[in-house]
Amino acid sequence: MKPNVIAYLNVTCLTFLVTTSALAFERTSGGGTTVIKEGPNAFSQPAANLPMSERIDFSVGNSFFRNPWVSSPASTDARDGLGPLFNTNGCQNCHIKDGRGHPPSPGDINAVSMLVRLSVPAMSEAEKQKLIQYGNIPEPNYGGQLQDFSLPGVKPEGKIAISYREVPVIFEDGETVTLRQPNLAITDLNYGPMAENVQLSARIAPPMIGLGLLESIPAEAIYAYADPEDANGDGISGRPNQVWDIDTQRTALGRFGWKAGLPNVNQQNAAAFNGDVGLTTSIFPHHNCMPSQSVCDDMPNGGDPEVSDNILDFVEFYARHLAVPARRNILDSQVQRGQEMFVNAGCNACHVESFTTAKRPDLAALSEQEIHPYTDLLLHDMGEGLADHRSEFIANGREWRTAPLWGIGYTKEVNADGTYLHDGRARTLMEAVLWHGGEADGAKQRVLAMPKADRDALIAFLRSL
Repeated sequence: MKPNVIAYLNVTCLTFLVTTSALAFERTSGGGTTVIKEGPNAFSQPAANLPMSERIDFSVGNSFFRNPWVSSPASTDARDGLGPLFNTNGCQNCHIKDGRGHPPSPGDINAVSMLVRLSVPAMSEAEKQKLIQYGNIPEPNYGGQLQDFSLPGVKPEGKIAISYREVPVIFEDGETVTLRQPNLAITDLNYGPMAENVQLSARIAPPMIGLGLLESIPAEAIYAYADPEDANGDGISGRPNQVWDIDTQRTALGRFGWKAGLPNVNQQNAAAFNGDVGLTTSIFPHHNCMPSQSVCDDMPNGGDPEVSDNILDFVEFYARHLAVPARRNILDSQVQRGQEMFVNAGCNACHVESFTTAKRPDLAALSEQEIHPYTDLLLHDMGEGLADHRSEFIANGREWRTAPLWGIGYTKEVNADGTYLHDGRARTLMEAVLWHGGEADGAKQRVLAMPKADRDALIAFLRSL
């Protein structure tokens, strides 16, 4: 064989190996924690690199996350204290199979895996100062979240009702997609009227995968993507939310929740125990009743606190180490074309592909991992179509945290009823794309102009994540 042919083949093989190696490396979206698992339990696996000696802690945390809590008094005193007002009696009821929730279907009596945040605008200087520590001002009679379940003998706060208006969107080639614009209402109020200026925001439960990795991204790496004044003129002006860290008693970077309103996994878990299940912790030691509601004082409780620090630690360990499943079909030509479309449209300006986690000697499985979460964890103005007109710390009513995209292709396998965006209005990935506005409007317009083959490729790429 001629030397120049041999050289050509060597270069070609090297290029193939390098490209394949790079793609294979990105297949491990969660670095060494990544698991290869499909089907309904794809989101419920421990980190692949978690040693066997620590998997018992994962399993214990899983039991408190999965199994239902009961009312007090009960023989199962480690798991009692439910309610008396609550949204669910177990975390898995909202985070179905550790995945996404969904809005109530027509005829559903309760929302279950969707909740409604409540607040009123801060009017006085004293109330505005409270925003630094509390993020918003609770509705006077119902607090910061509507509880649509209650214990026997107790009235729930109310019911959630959602209806939809159809919104057609037309691609340049004439294909039409019908979006659904939600209309949220609260009915059957049992503790007095709501304030006339109440702010409502529906939220479905997000997937639980990769939380410990997101928590382990160095803050400075996230701040590096912030451009609140759009200094580079690209139309993207992400900014970090600044929230209250109860443990350190100071302001910190927000990472978790649809508006990045919580600083770490433990505070996120404790807030959910309190607001969703009606349980106290050392972080949130008071029940979720307002002064106008006497039921929390009238009913027996499950101890002080009802969720011990020991249990909270196990649940934190579990939530931190839920693995991200591997990407699929990364060598498929349509998927690779879709990744090009993703970048060409500008989606990666907010859905940042890669980070490296900090060195964490105390959490070796999460330490120094190159990960591909497809988020910058920053707040972005997403336009009027997605606005909930409700602030959360410094996030305004049009801003949302960039949602991580890793694992999004597994959504329907984990929960066939799973939907997308903060309130679950999007039934498909393309519907979710077409709701983007504000800073993301340019990217959406480029998608609207794509030929169908490129649109299909884009969705194939998203499904590969």
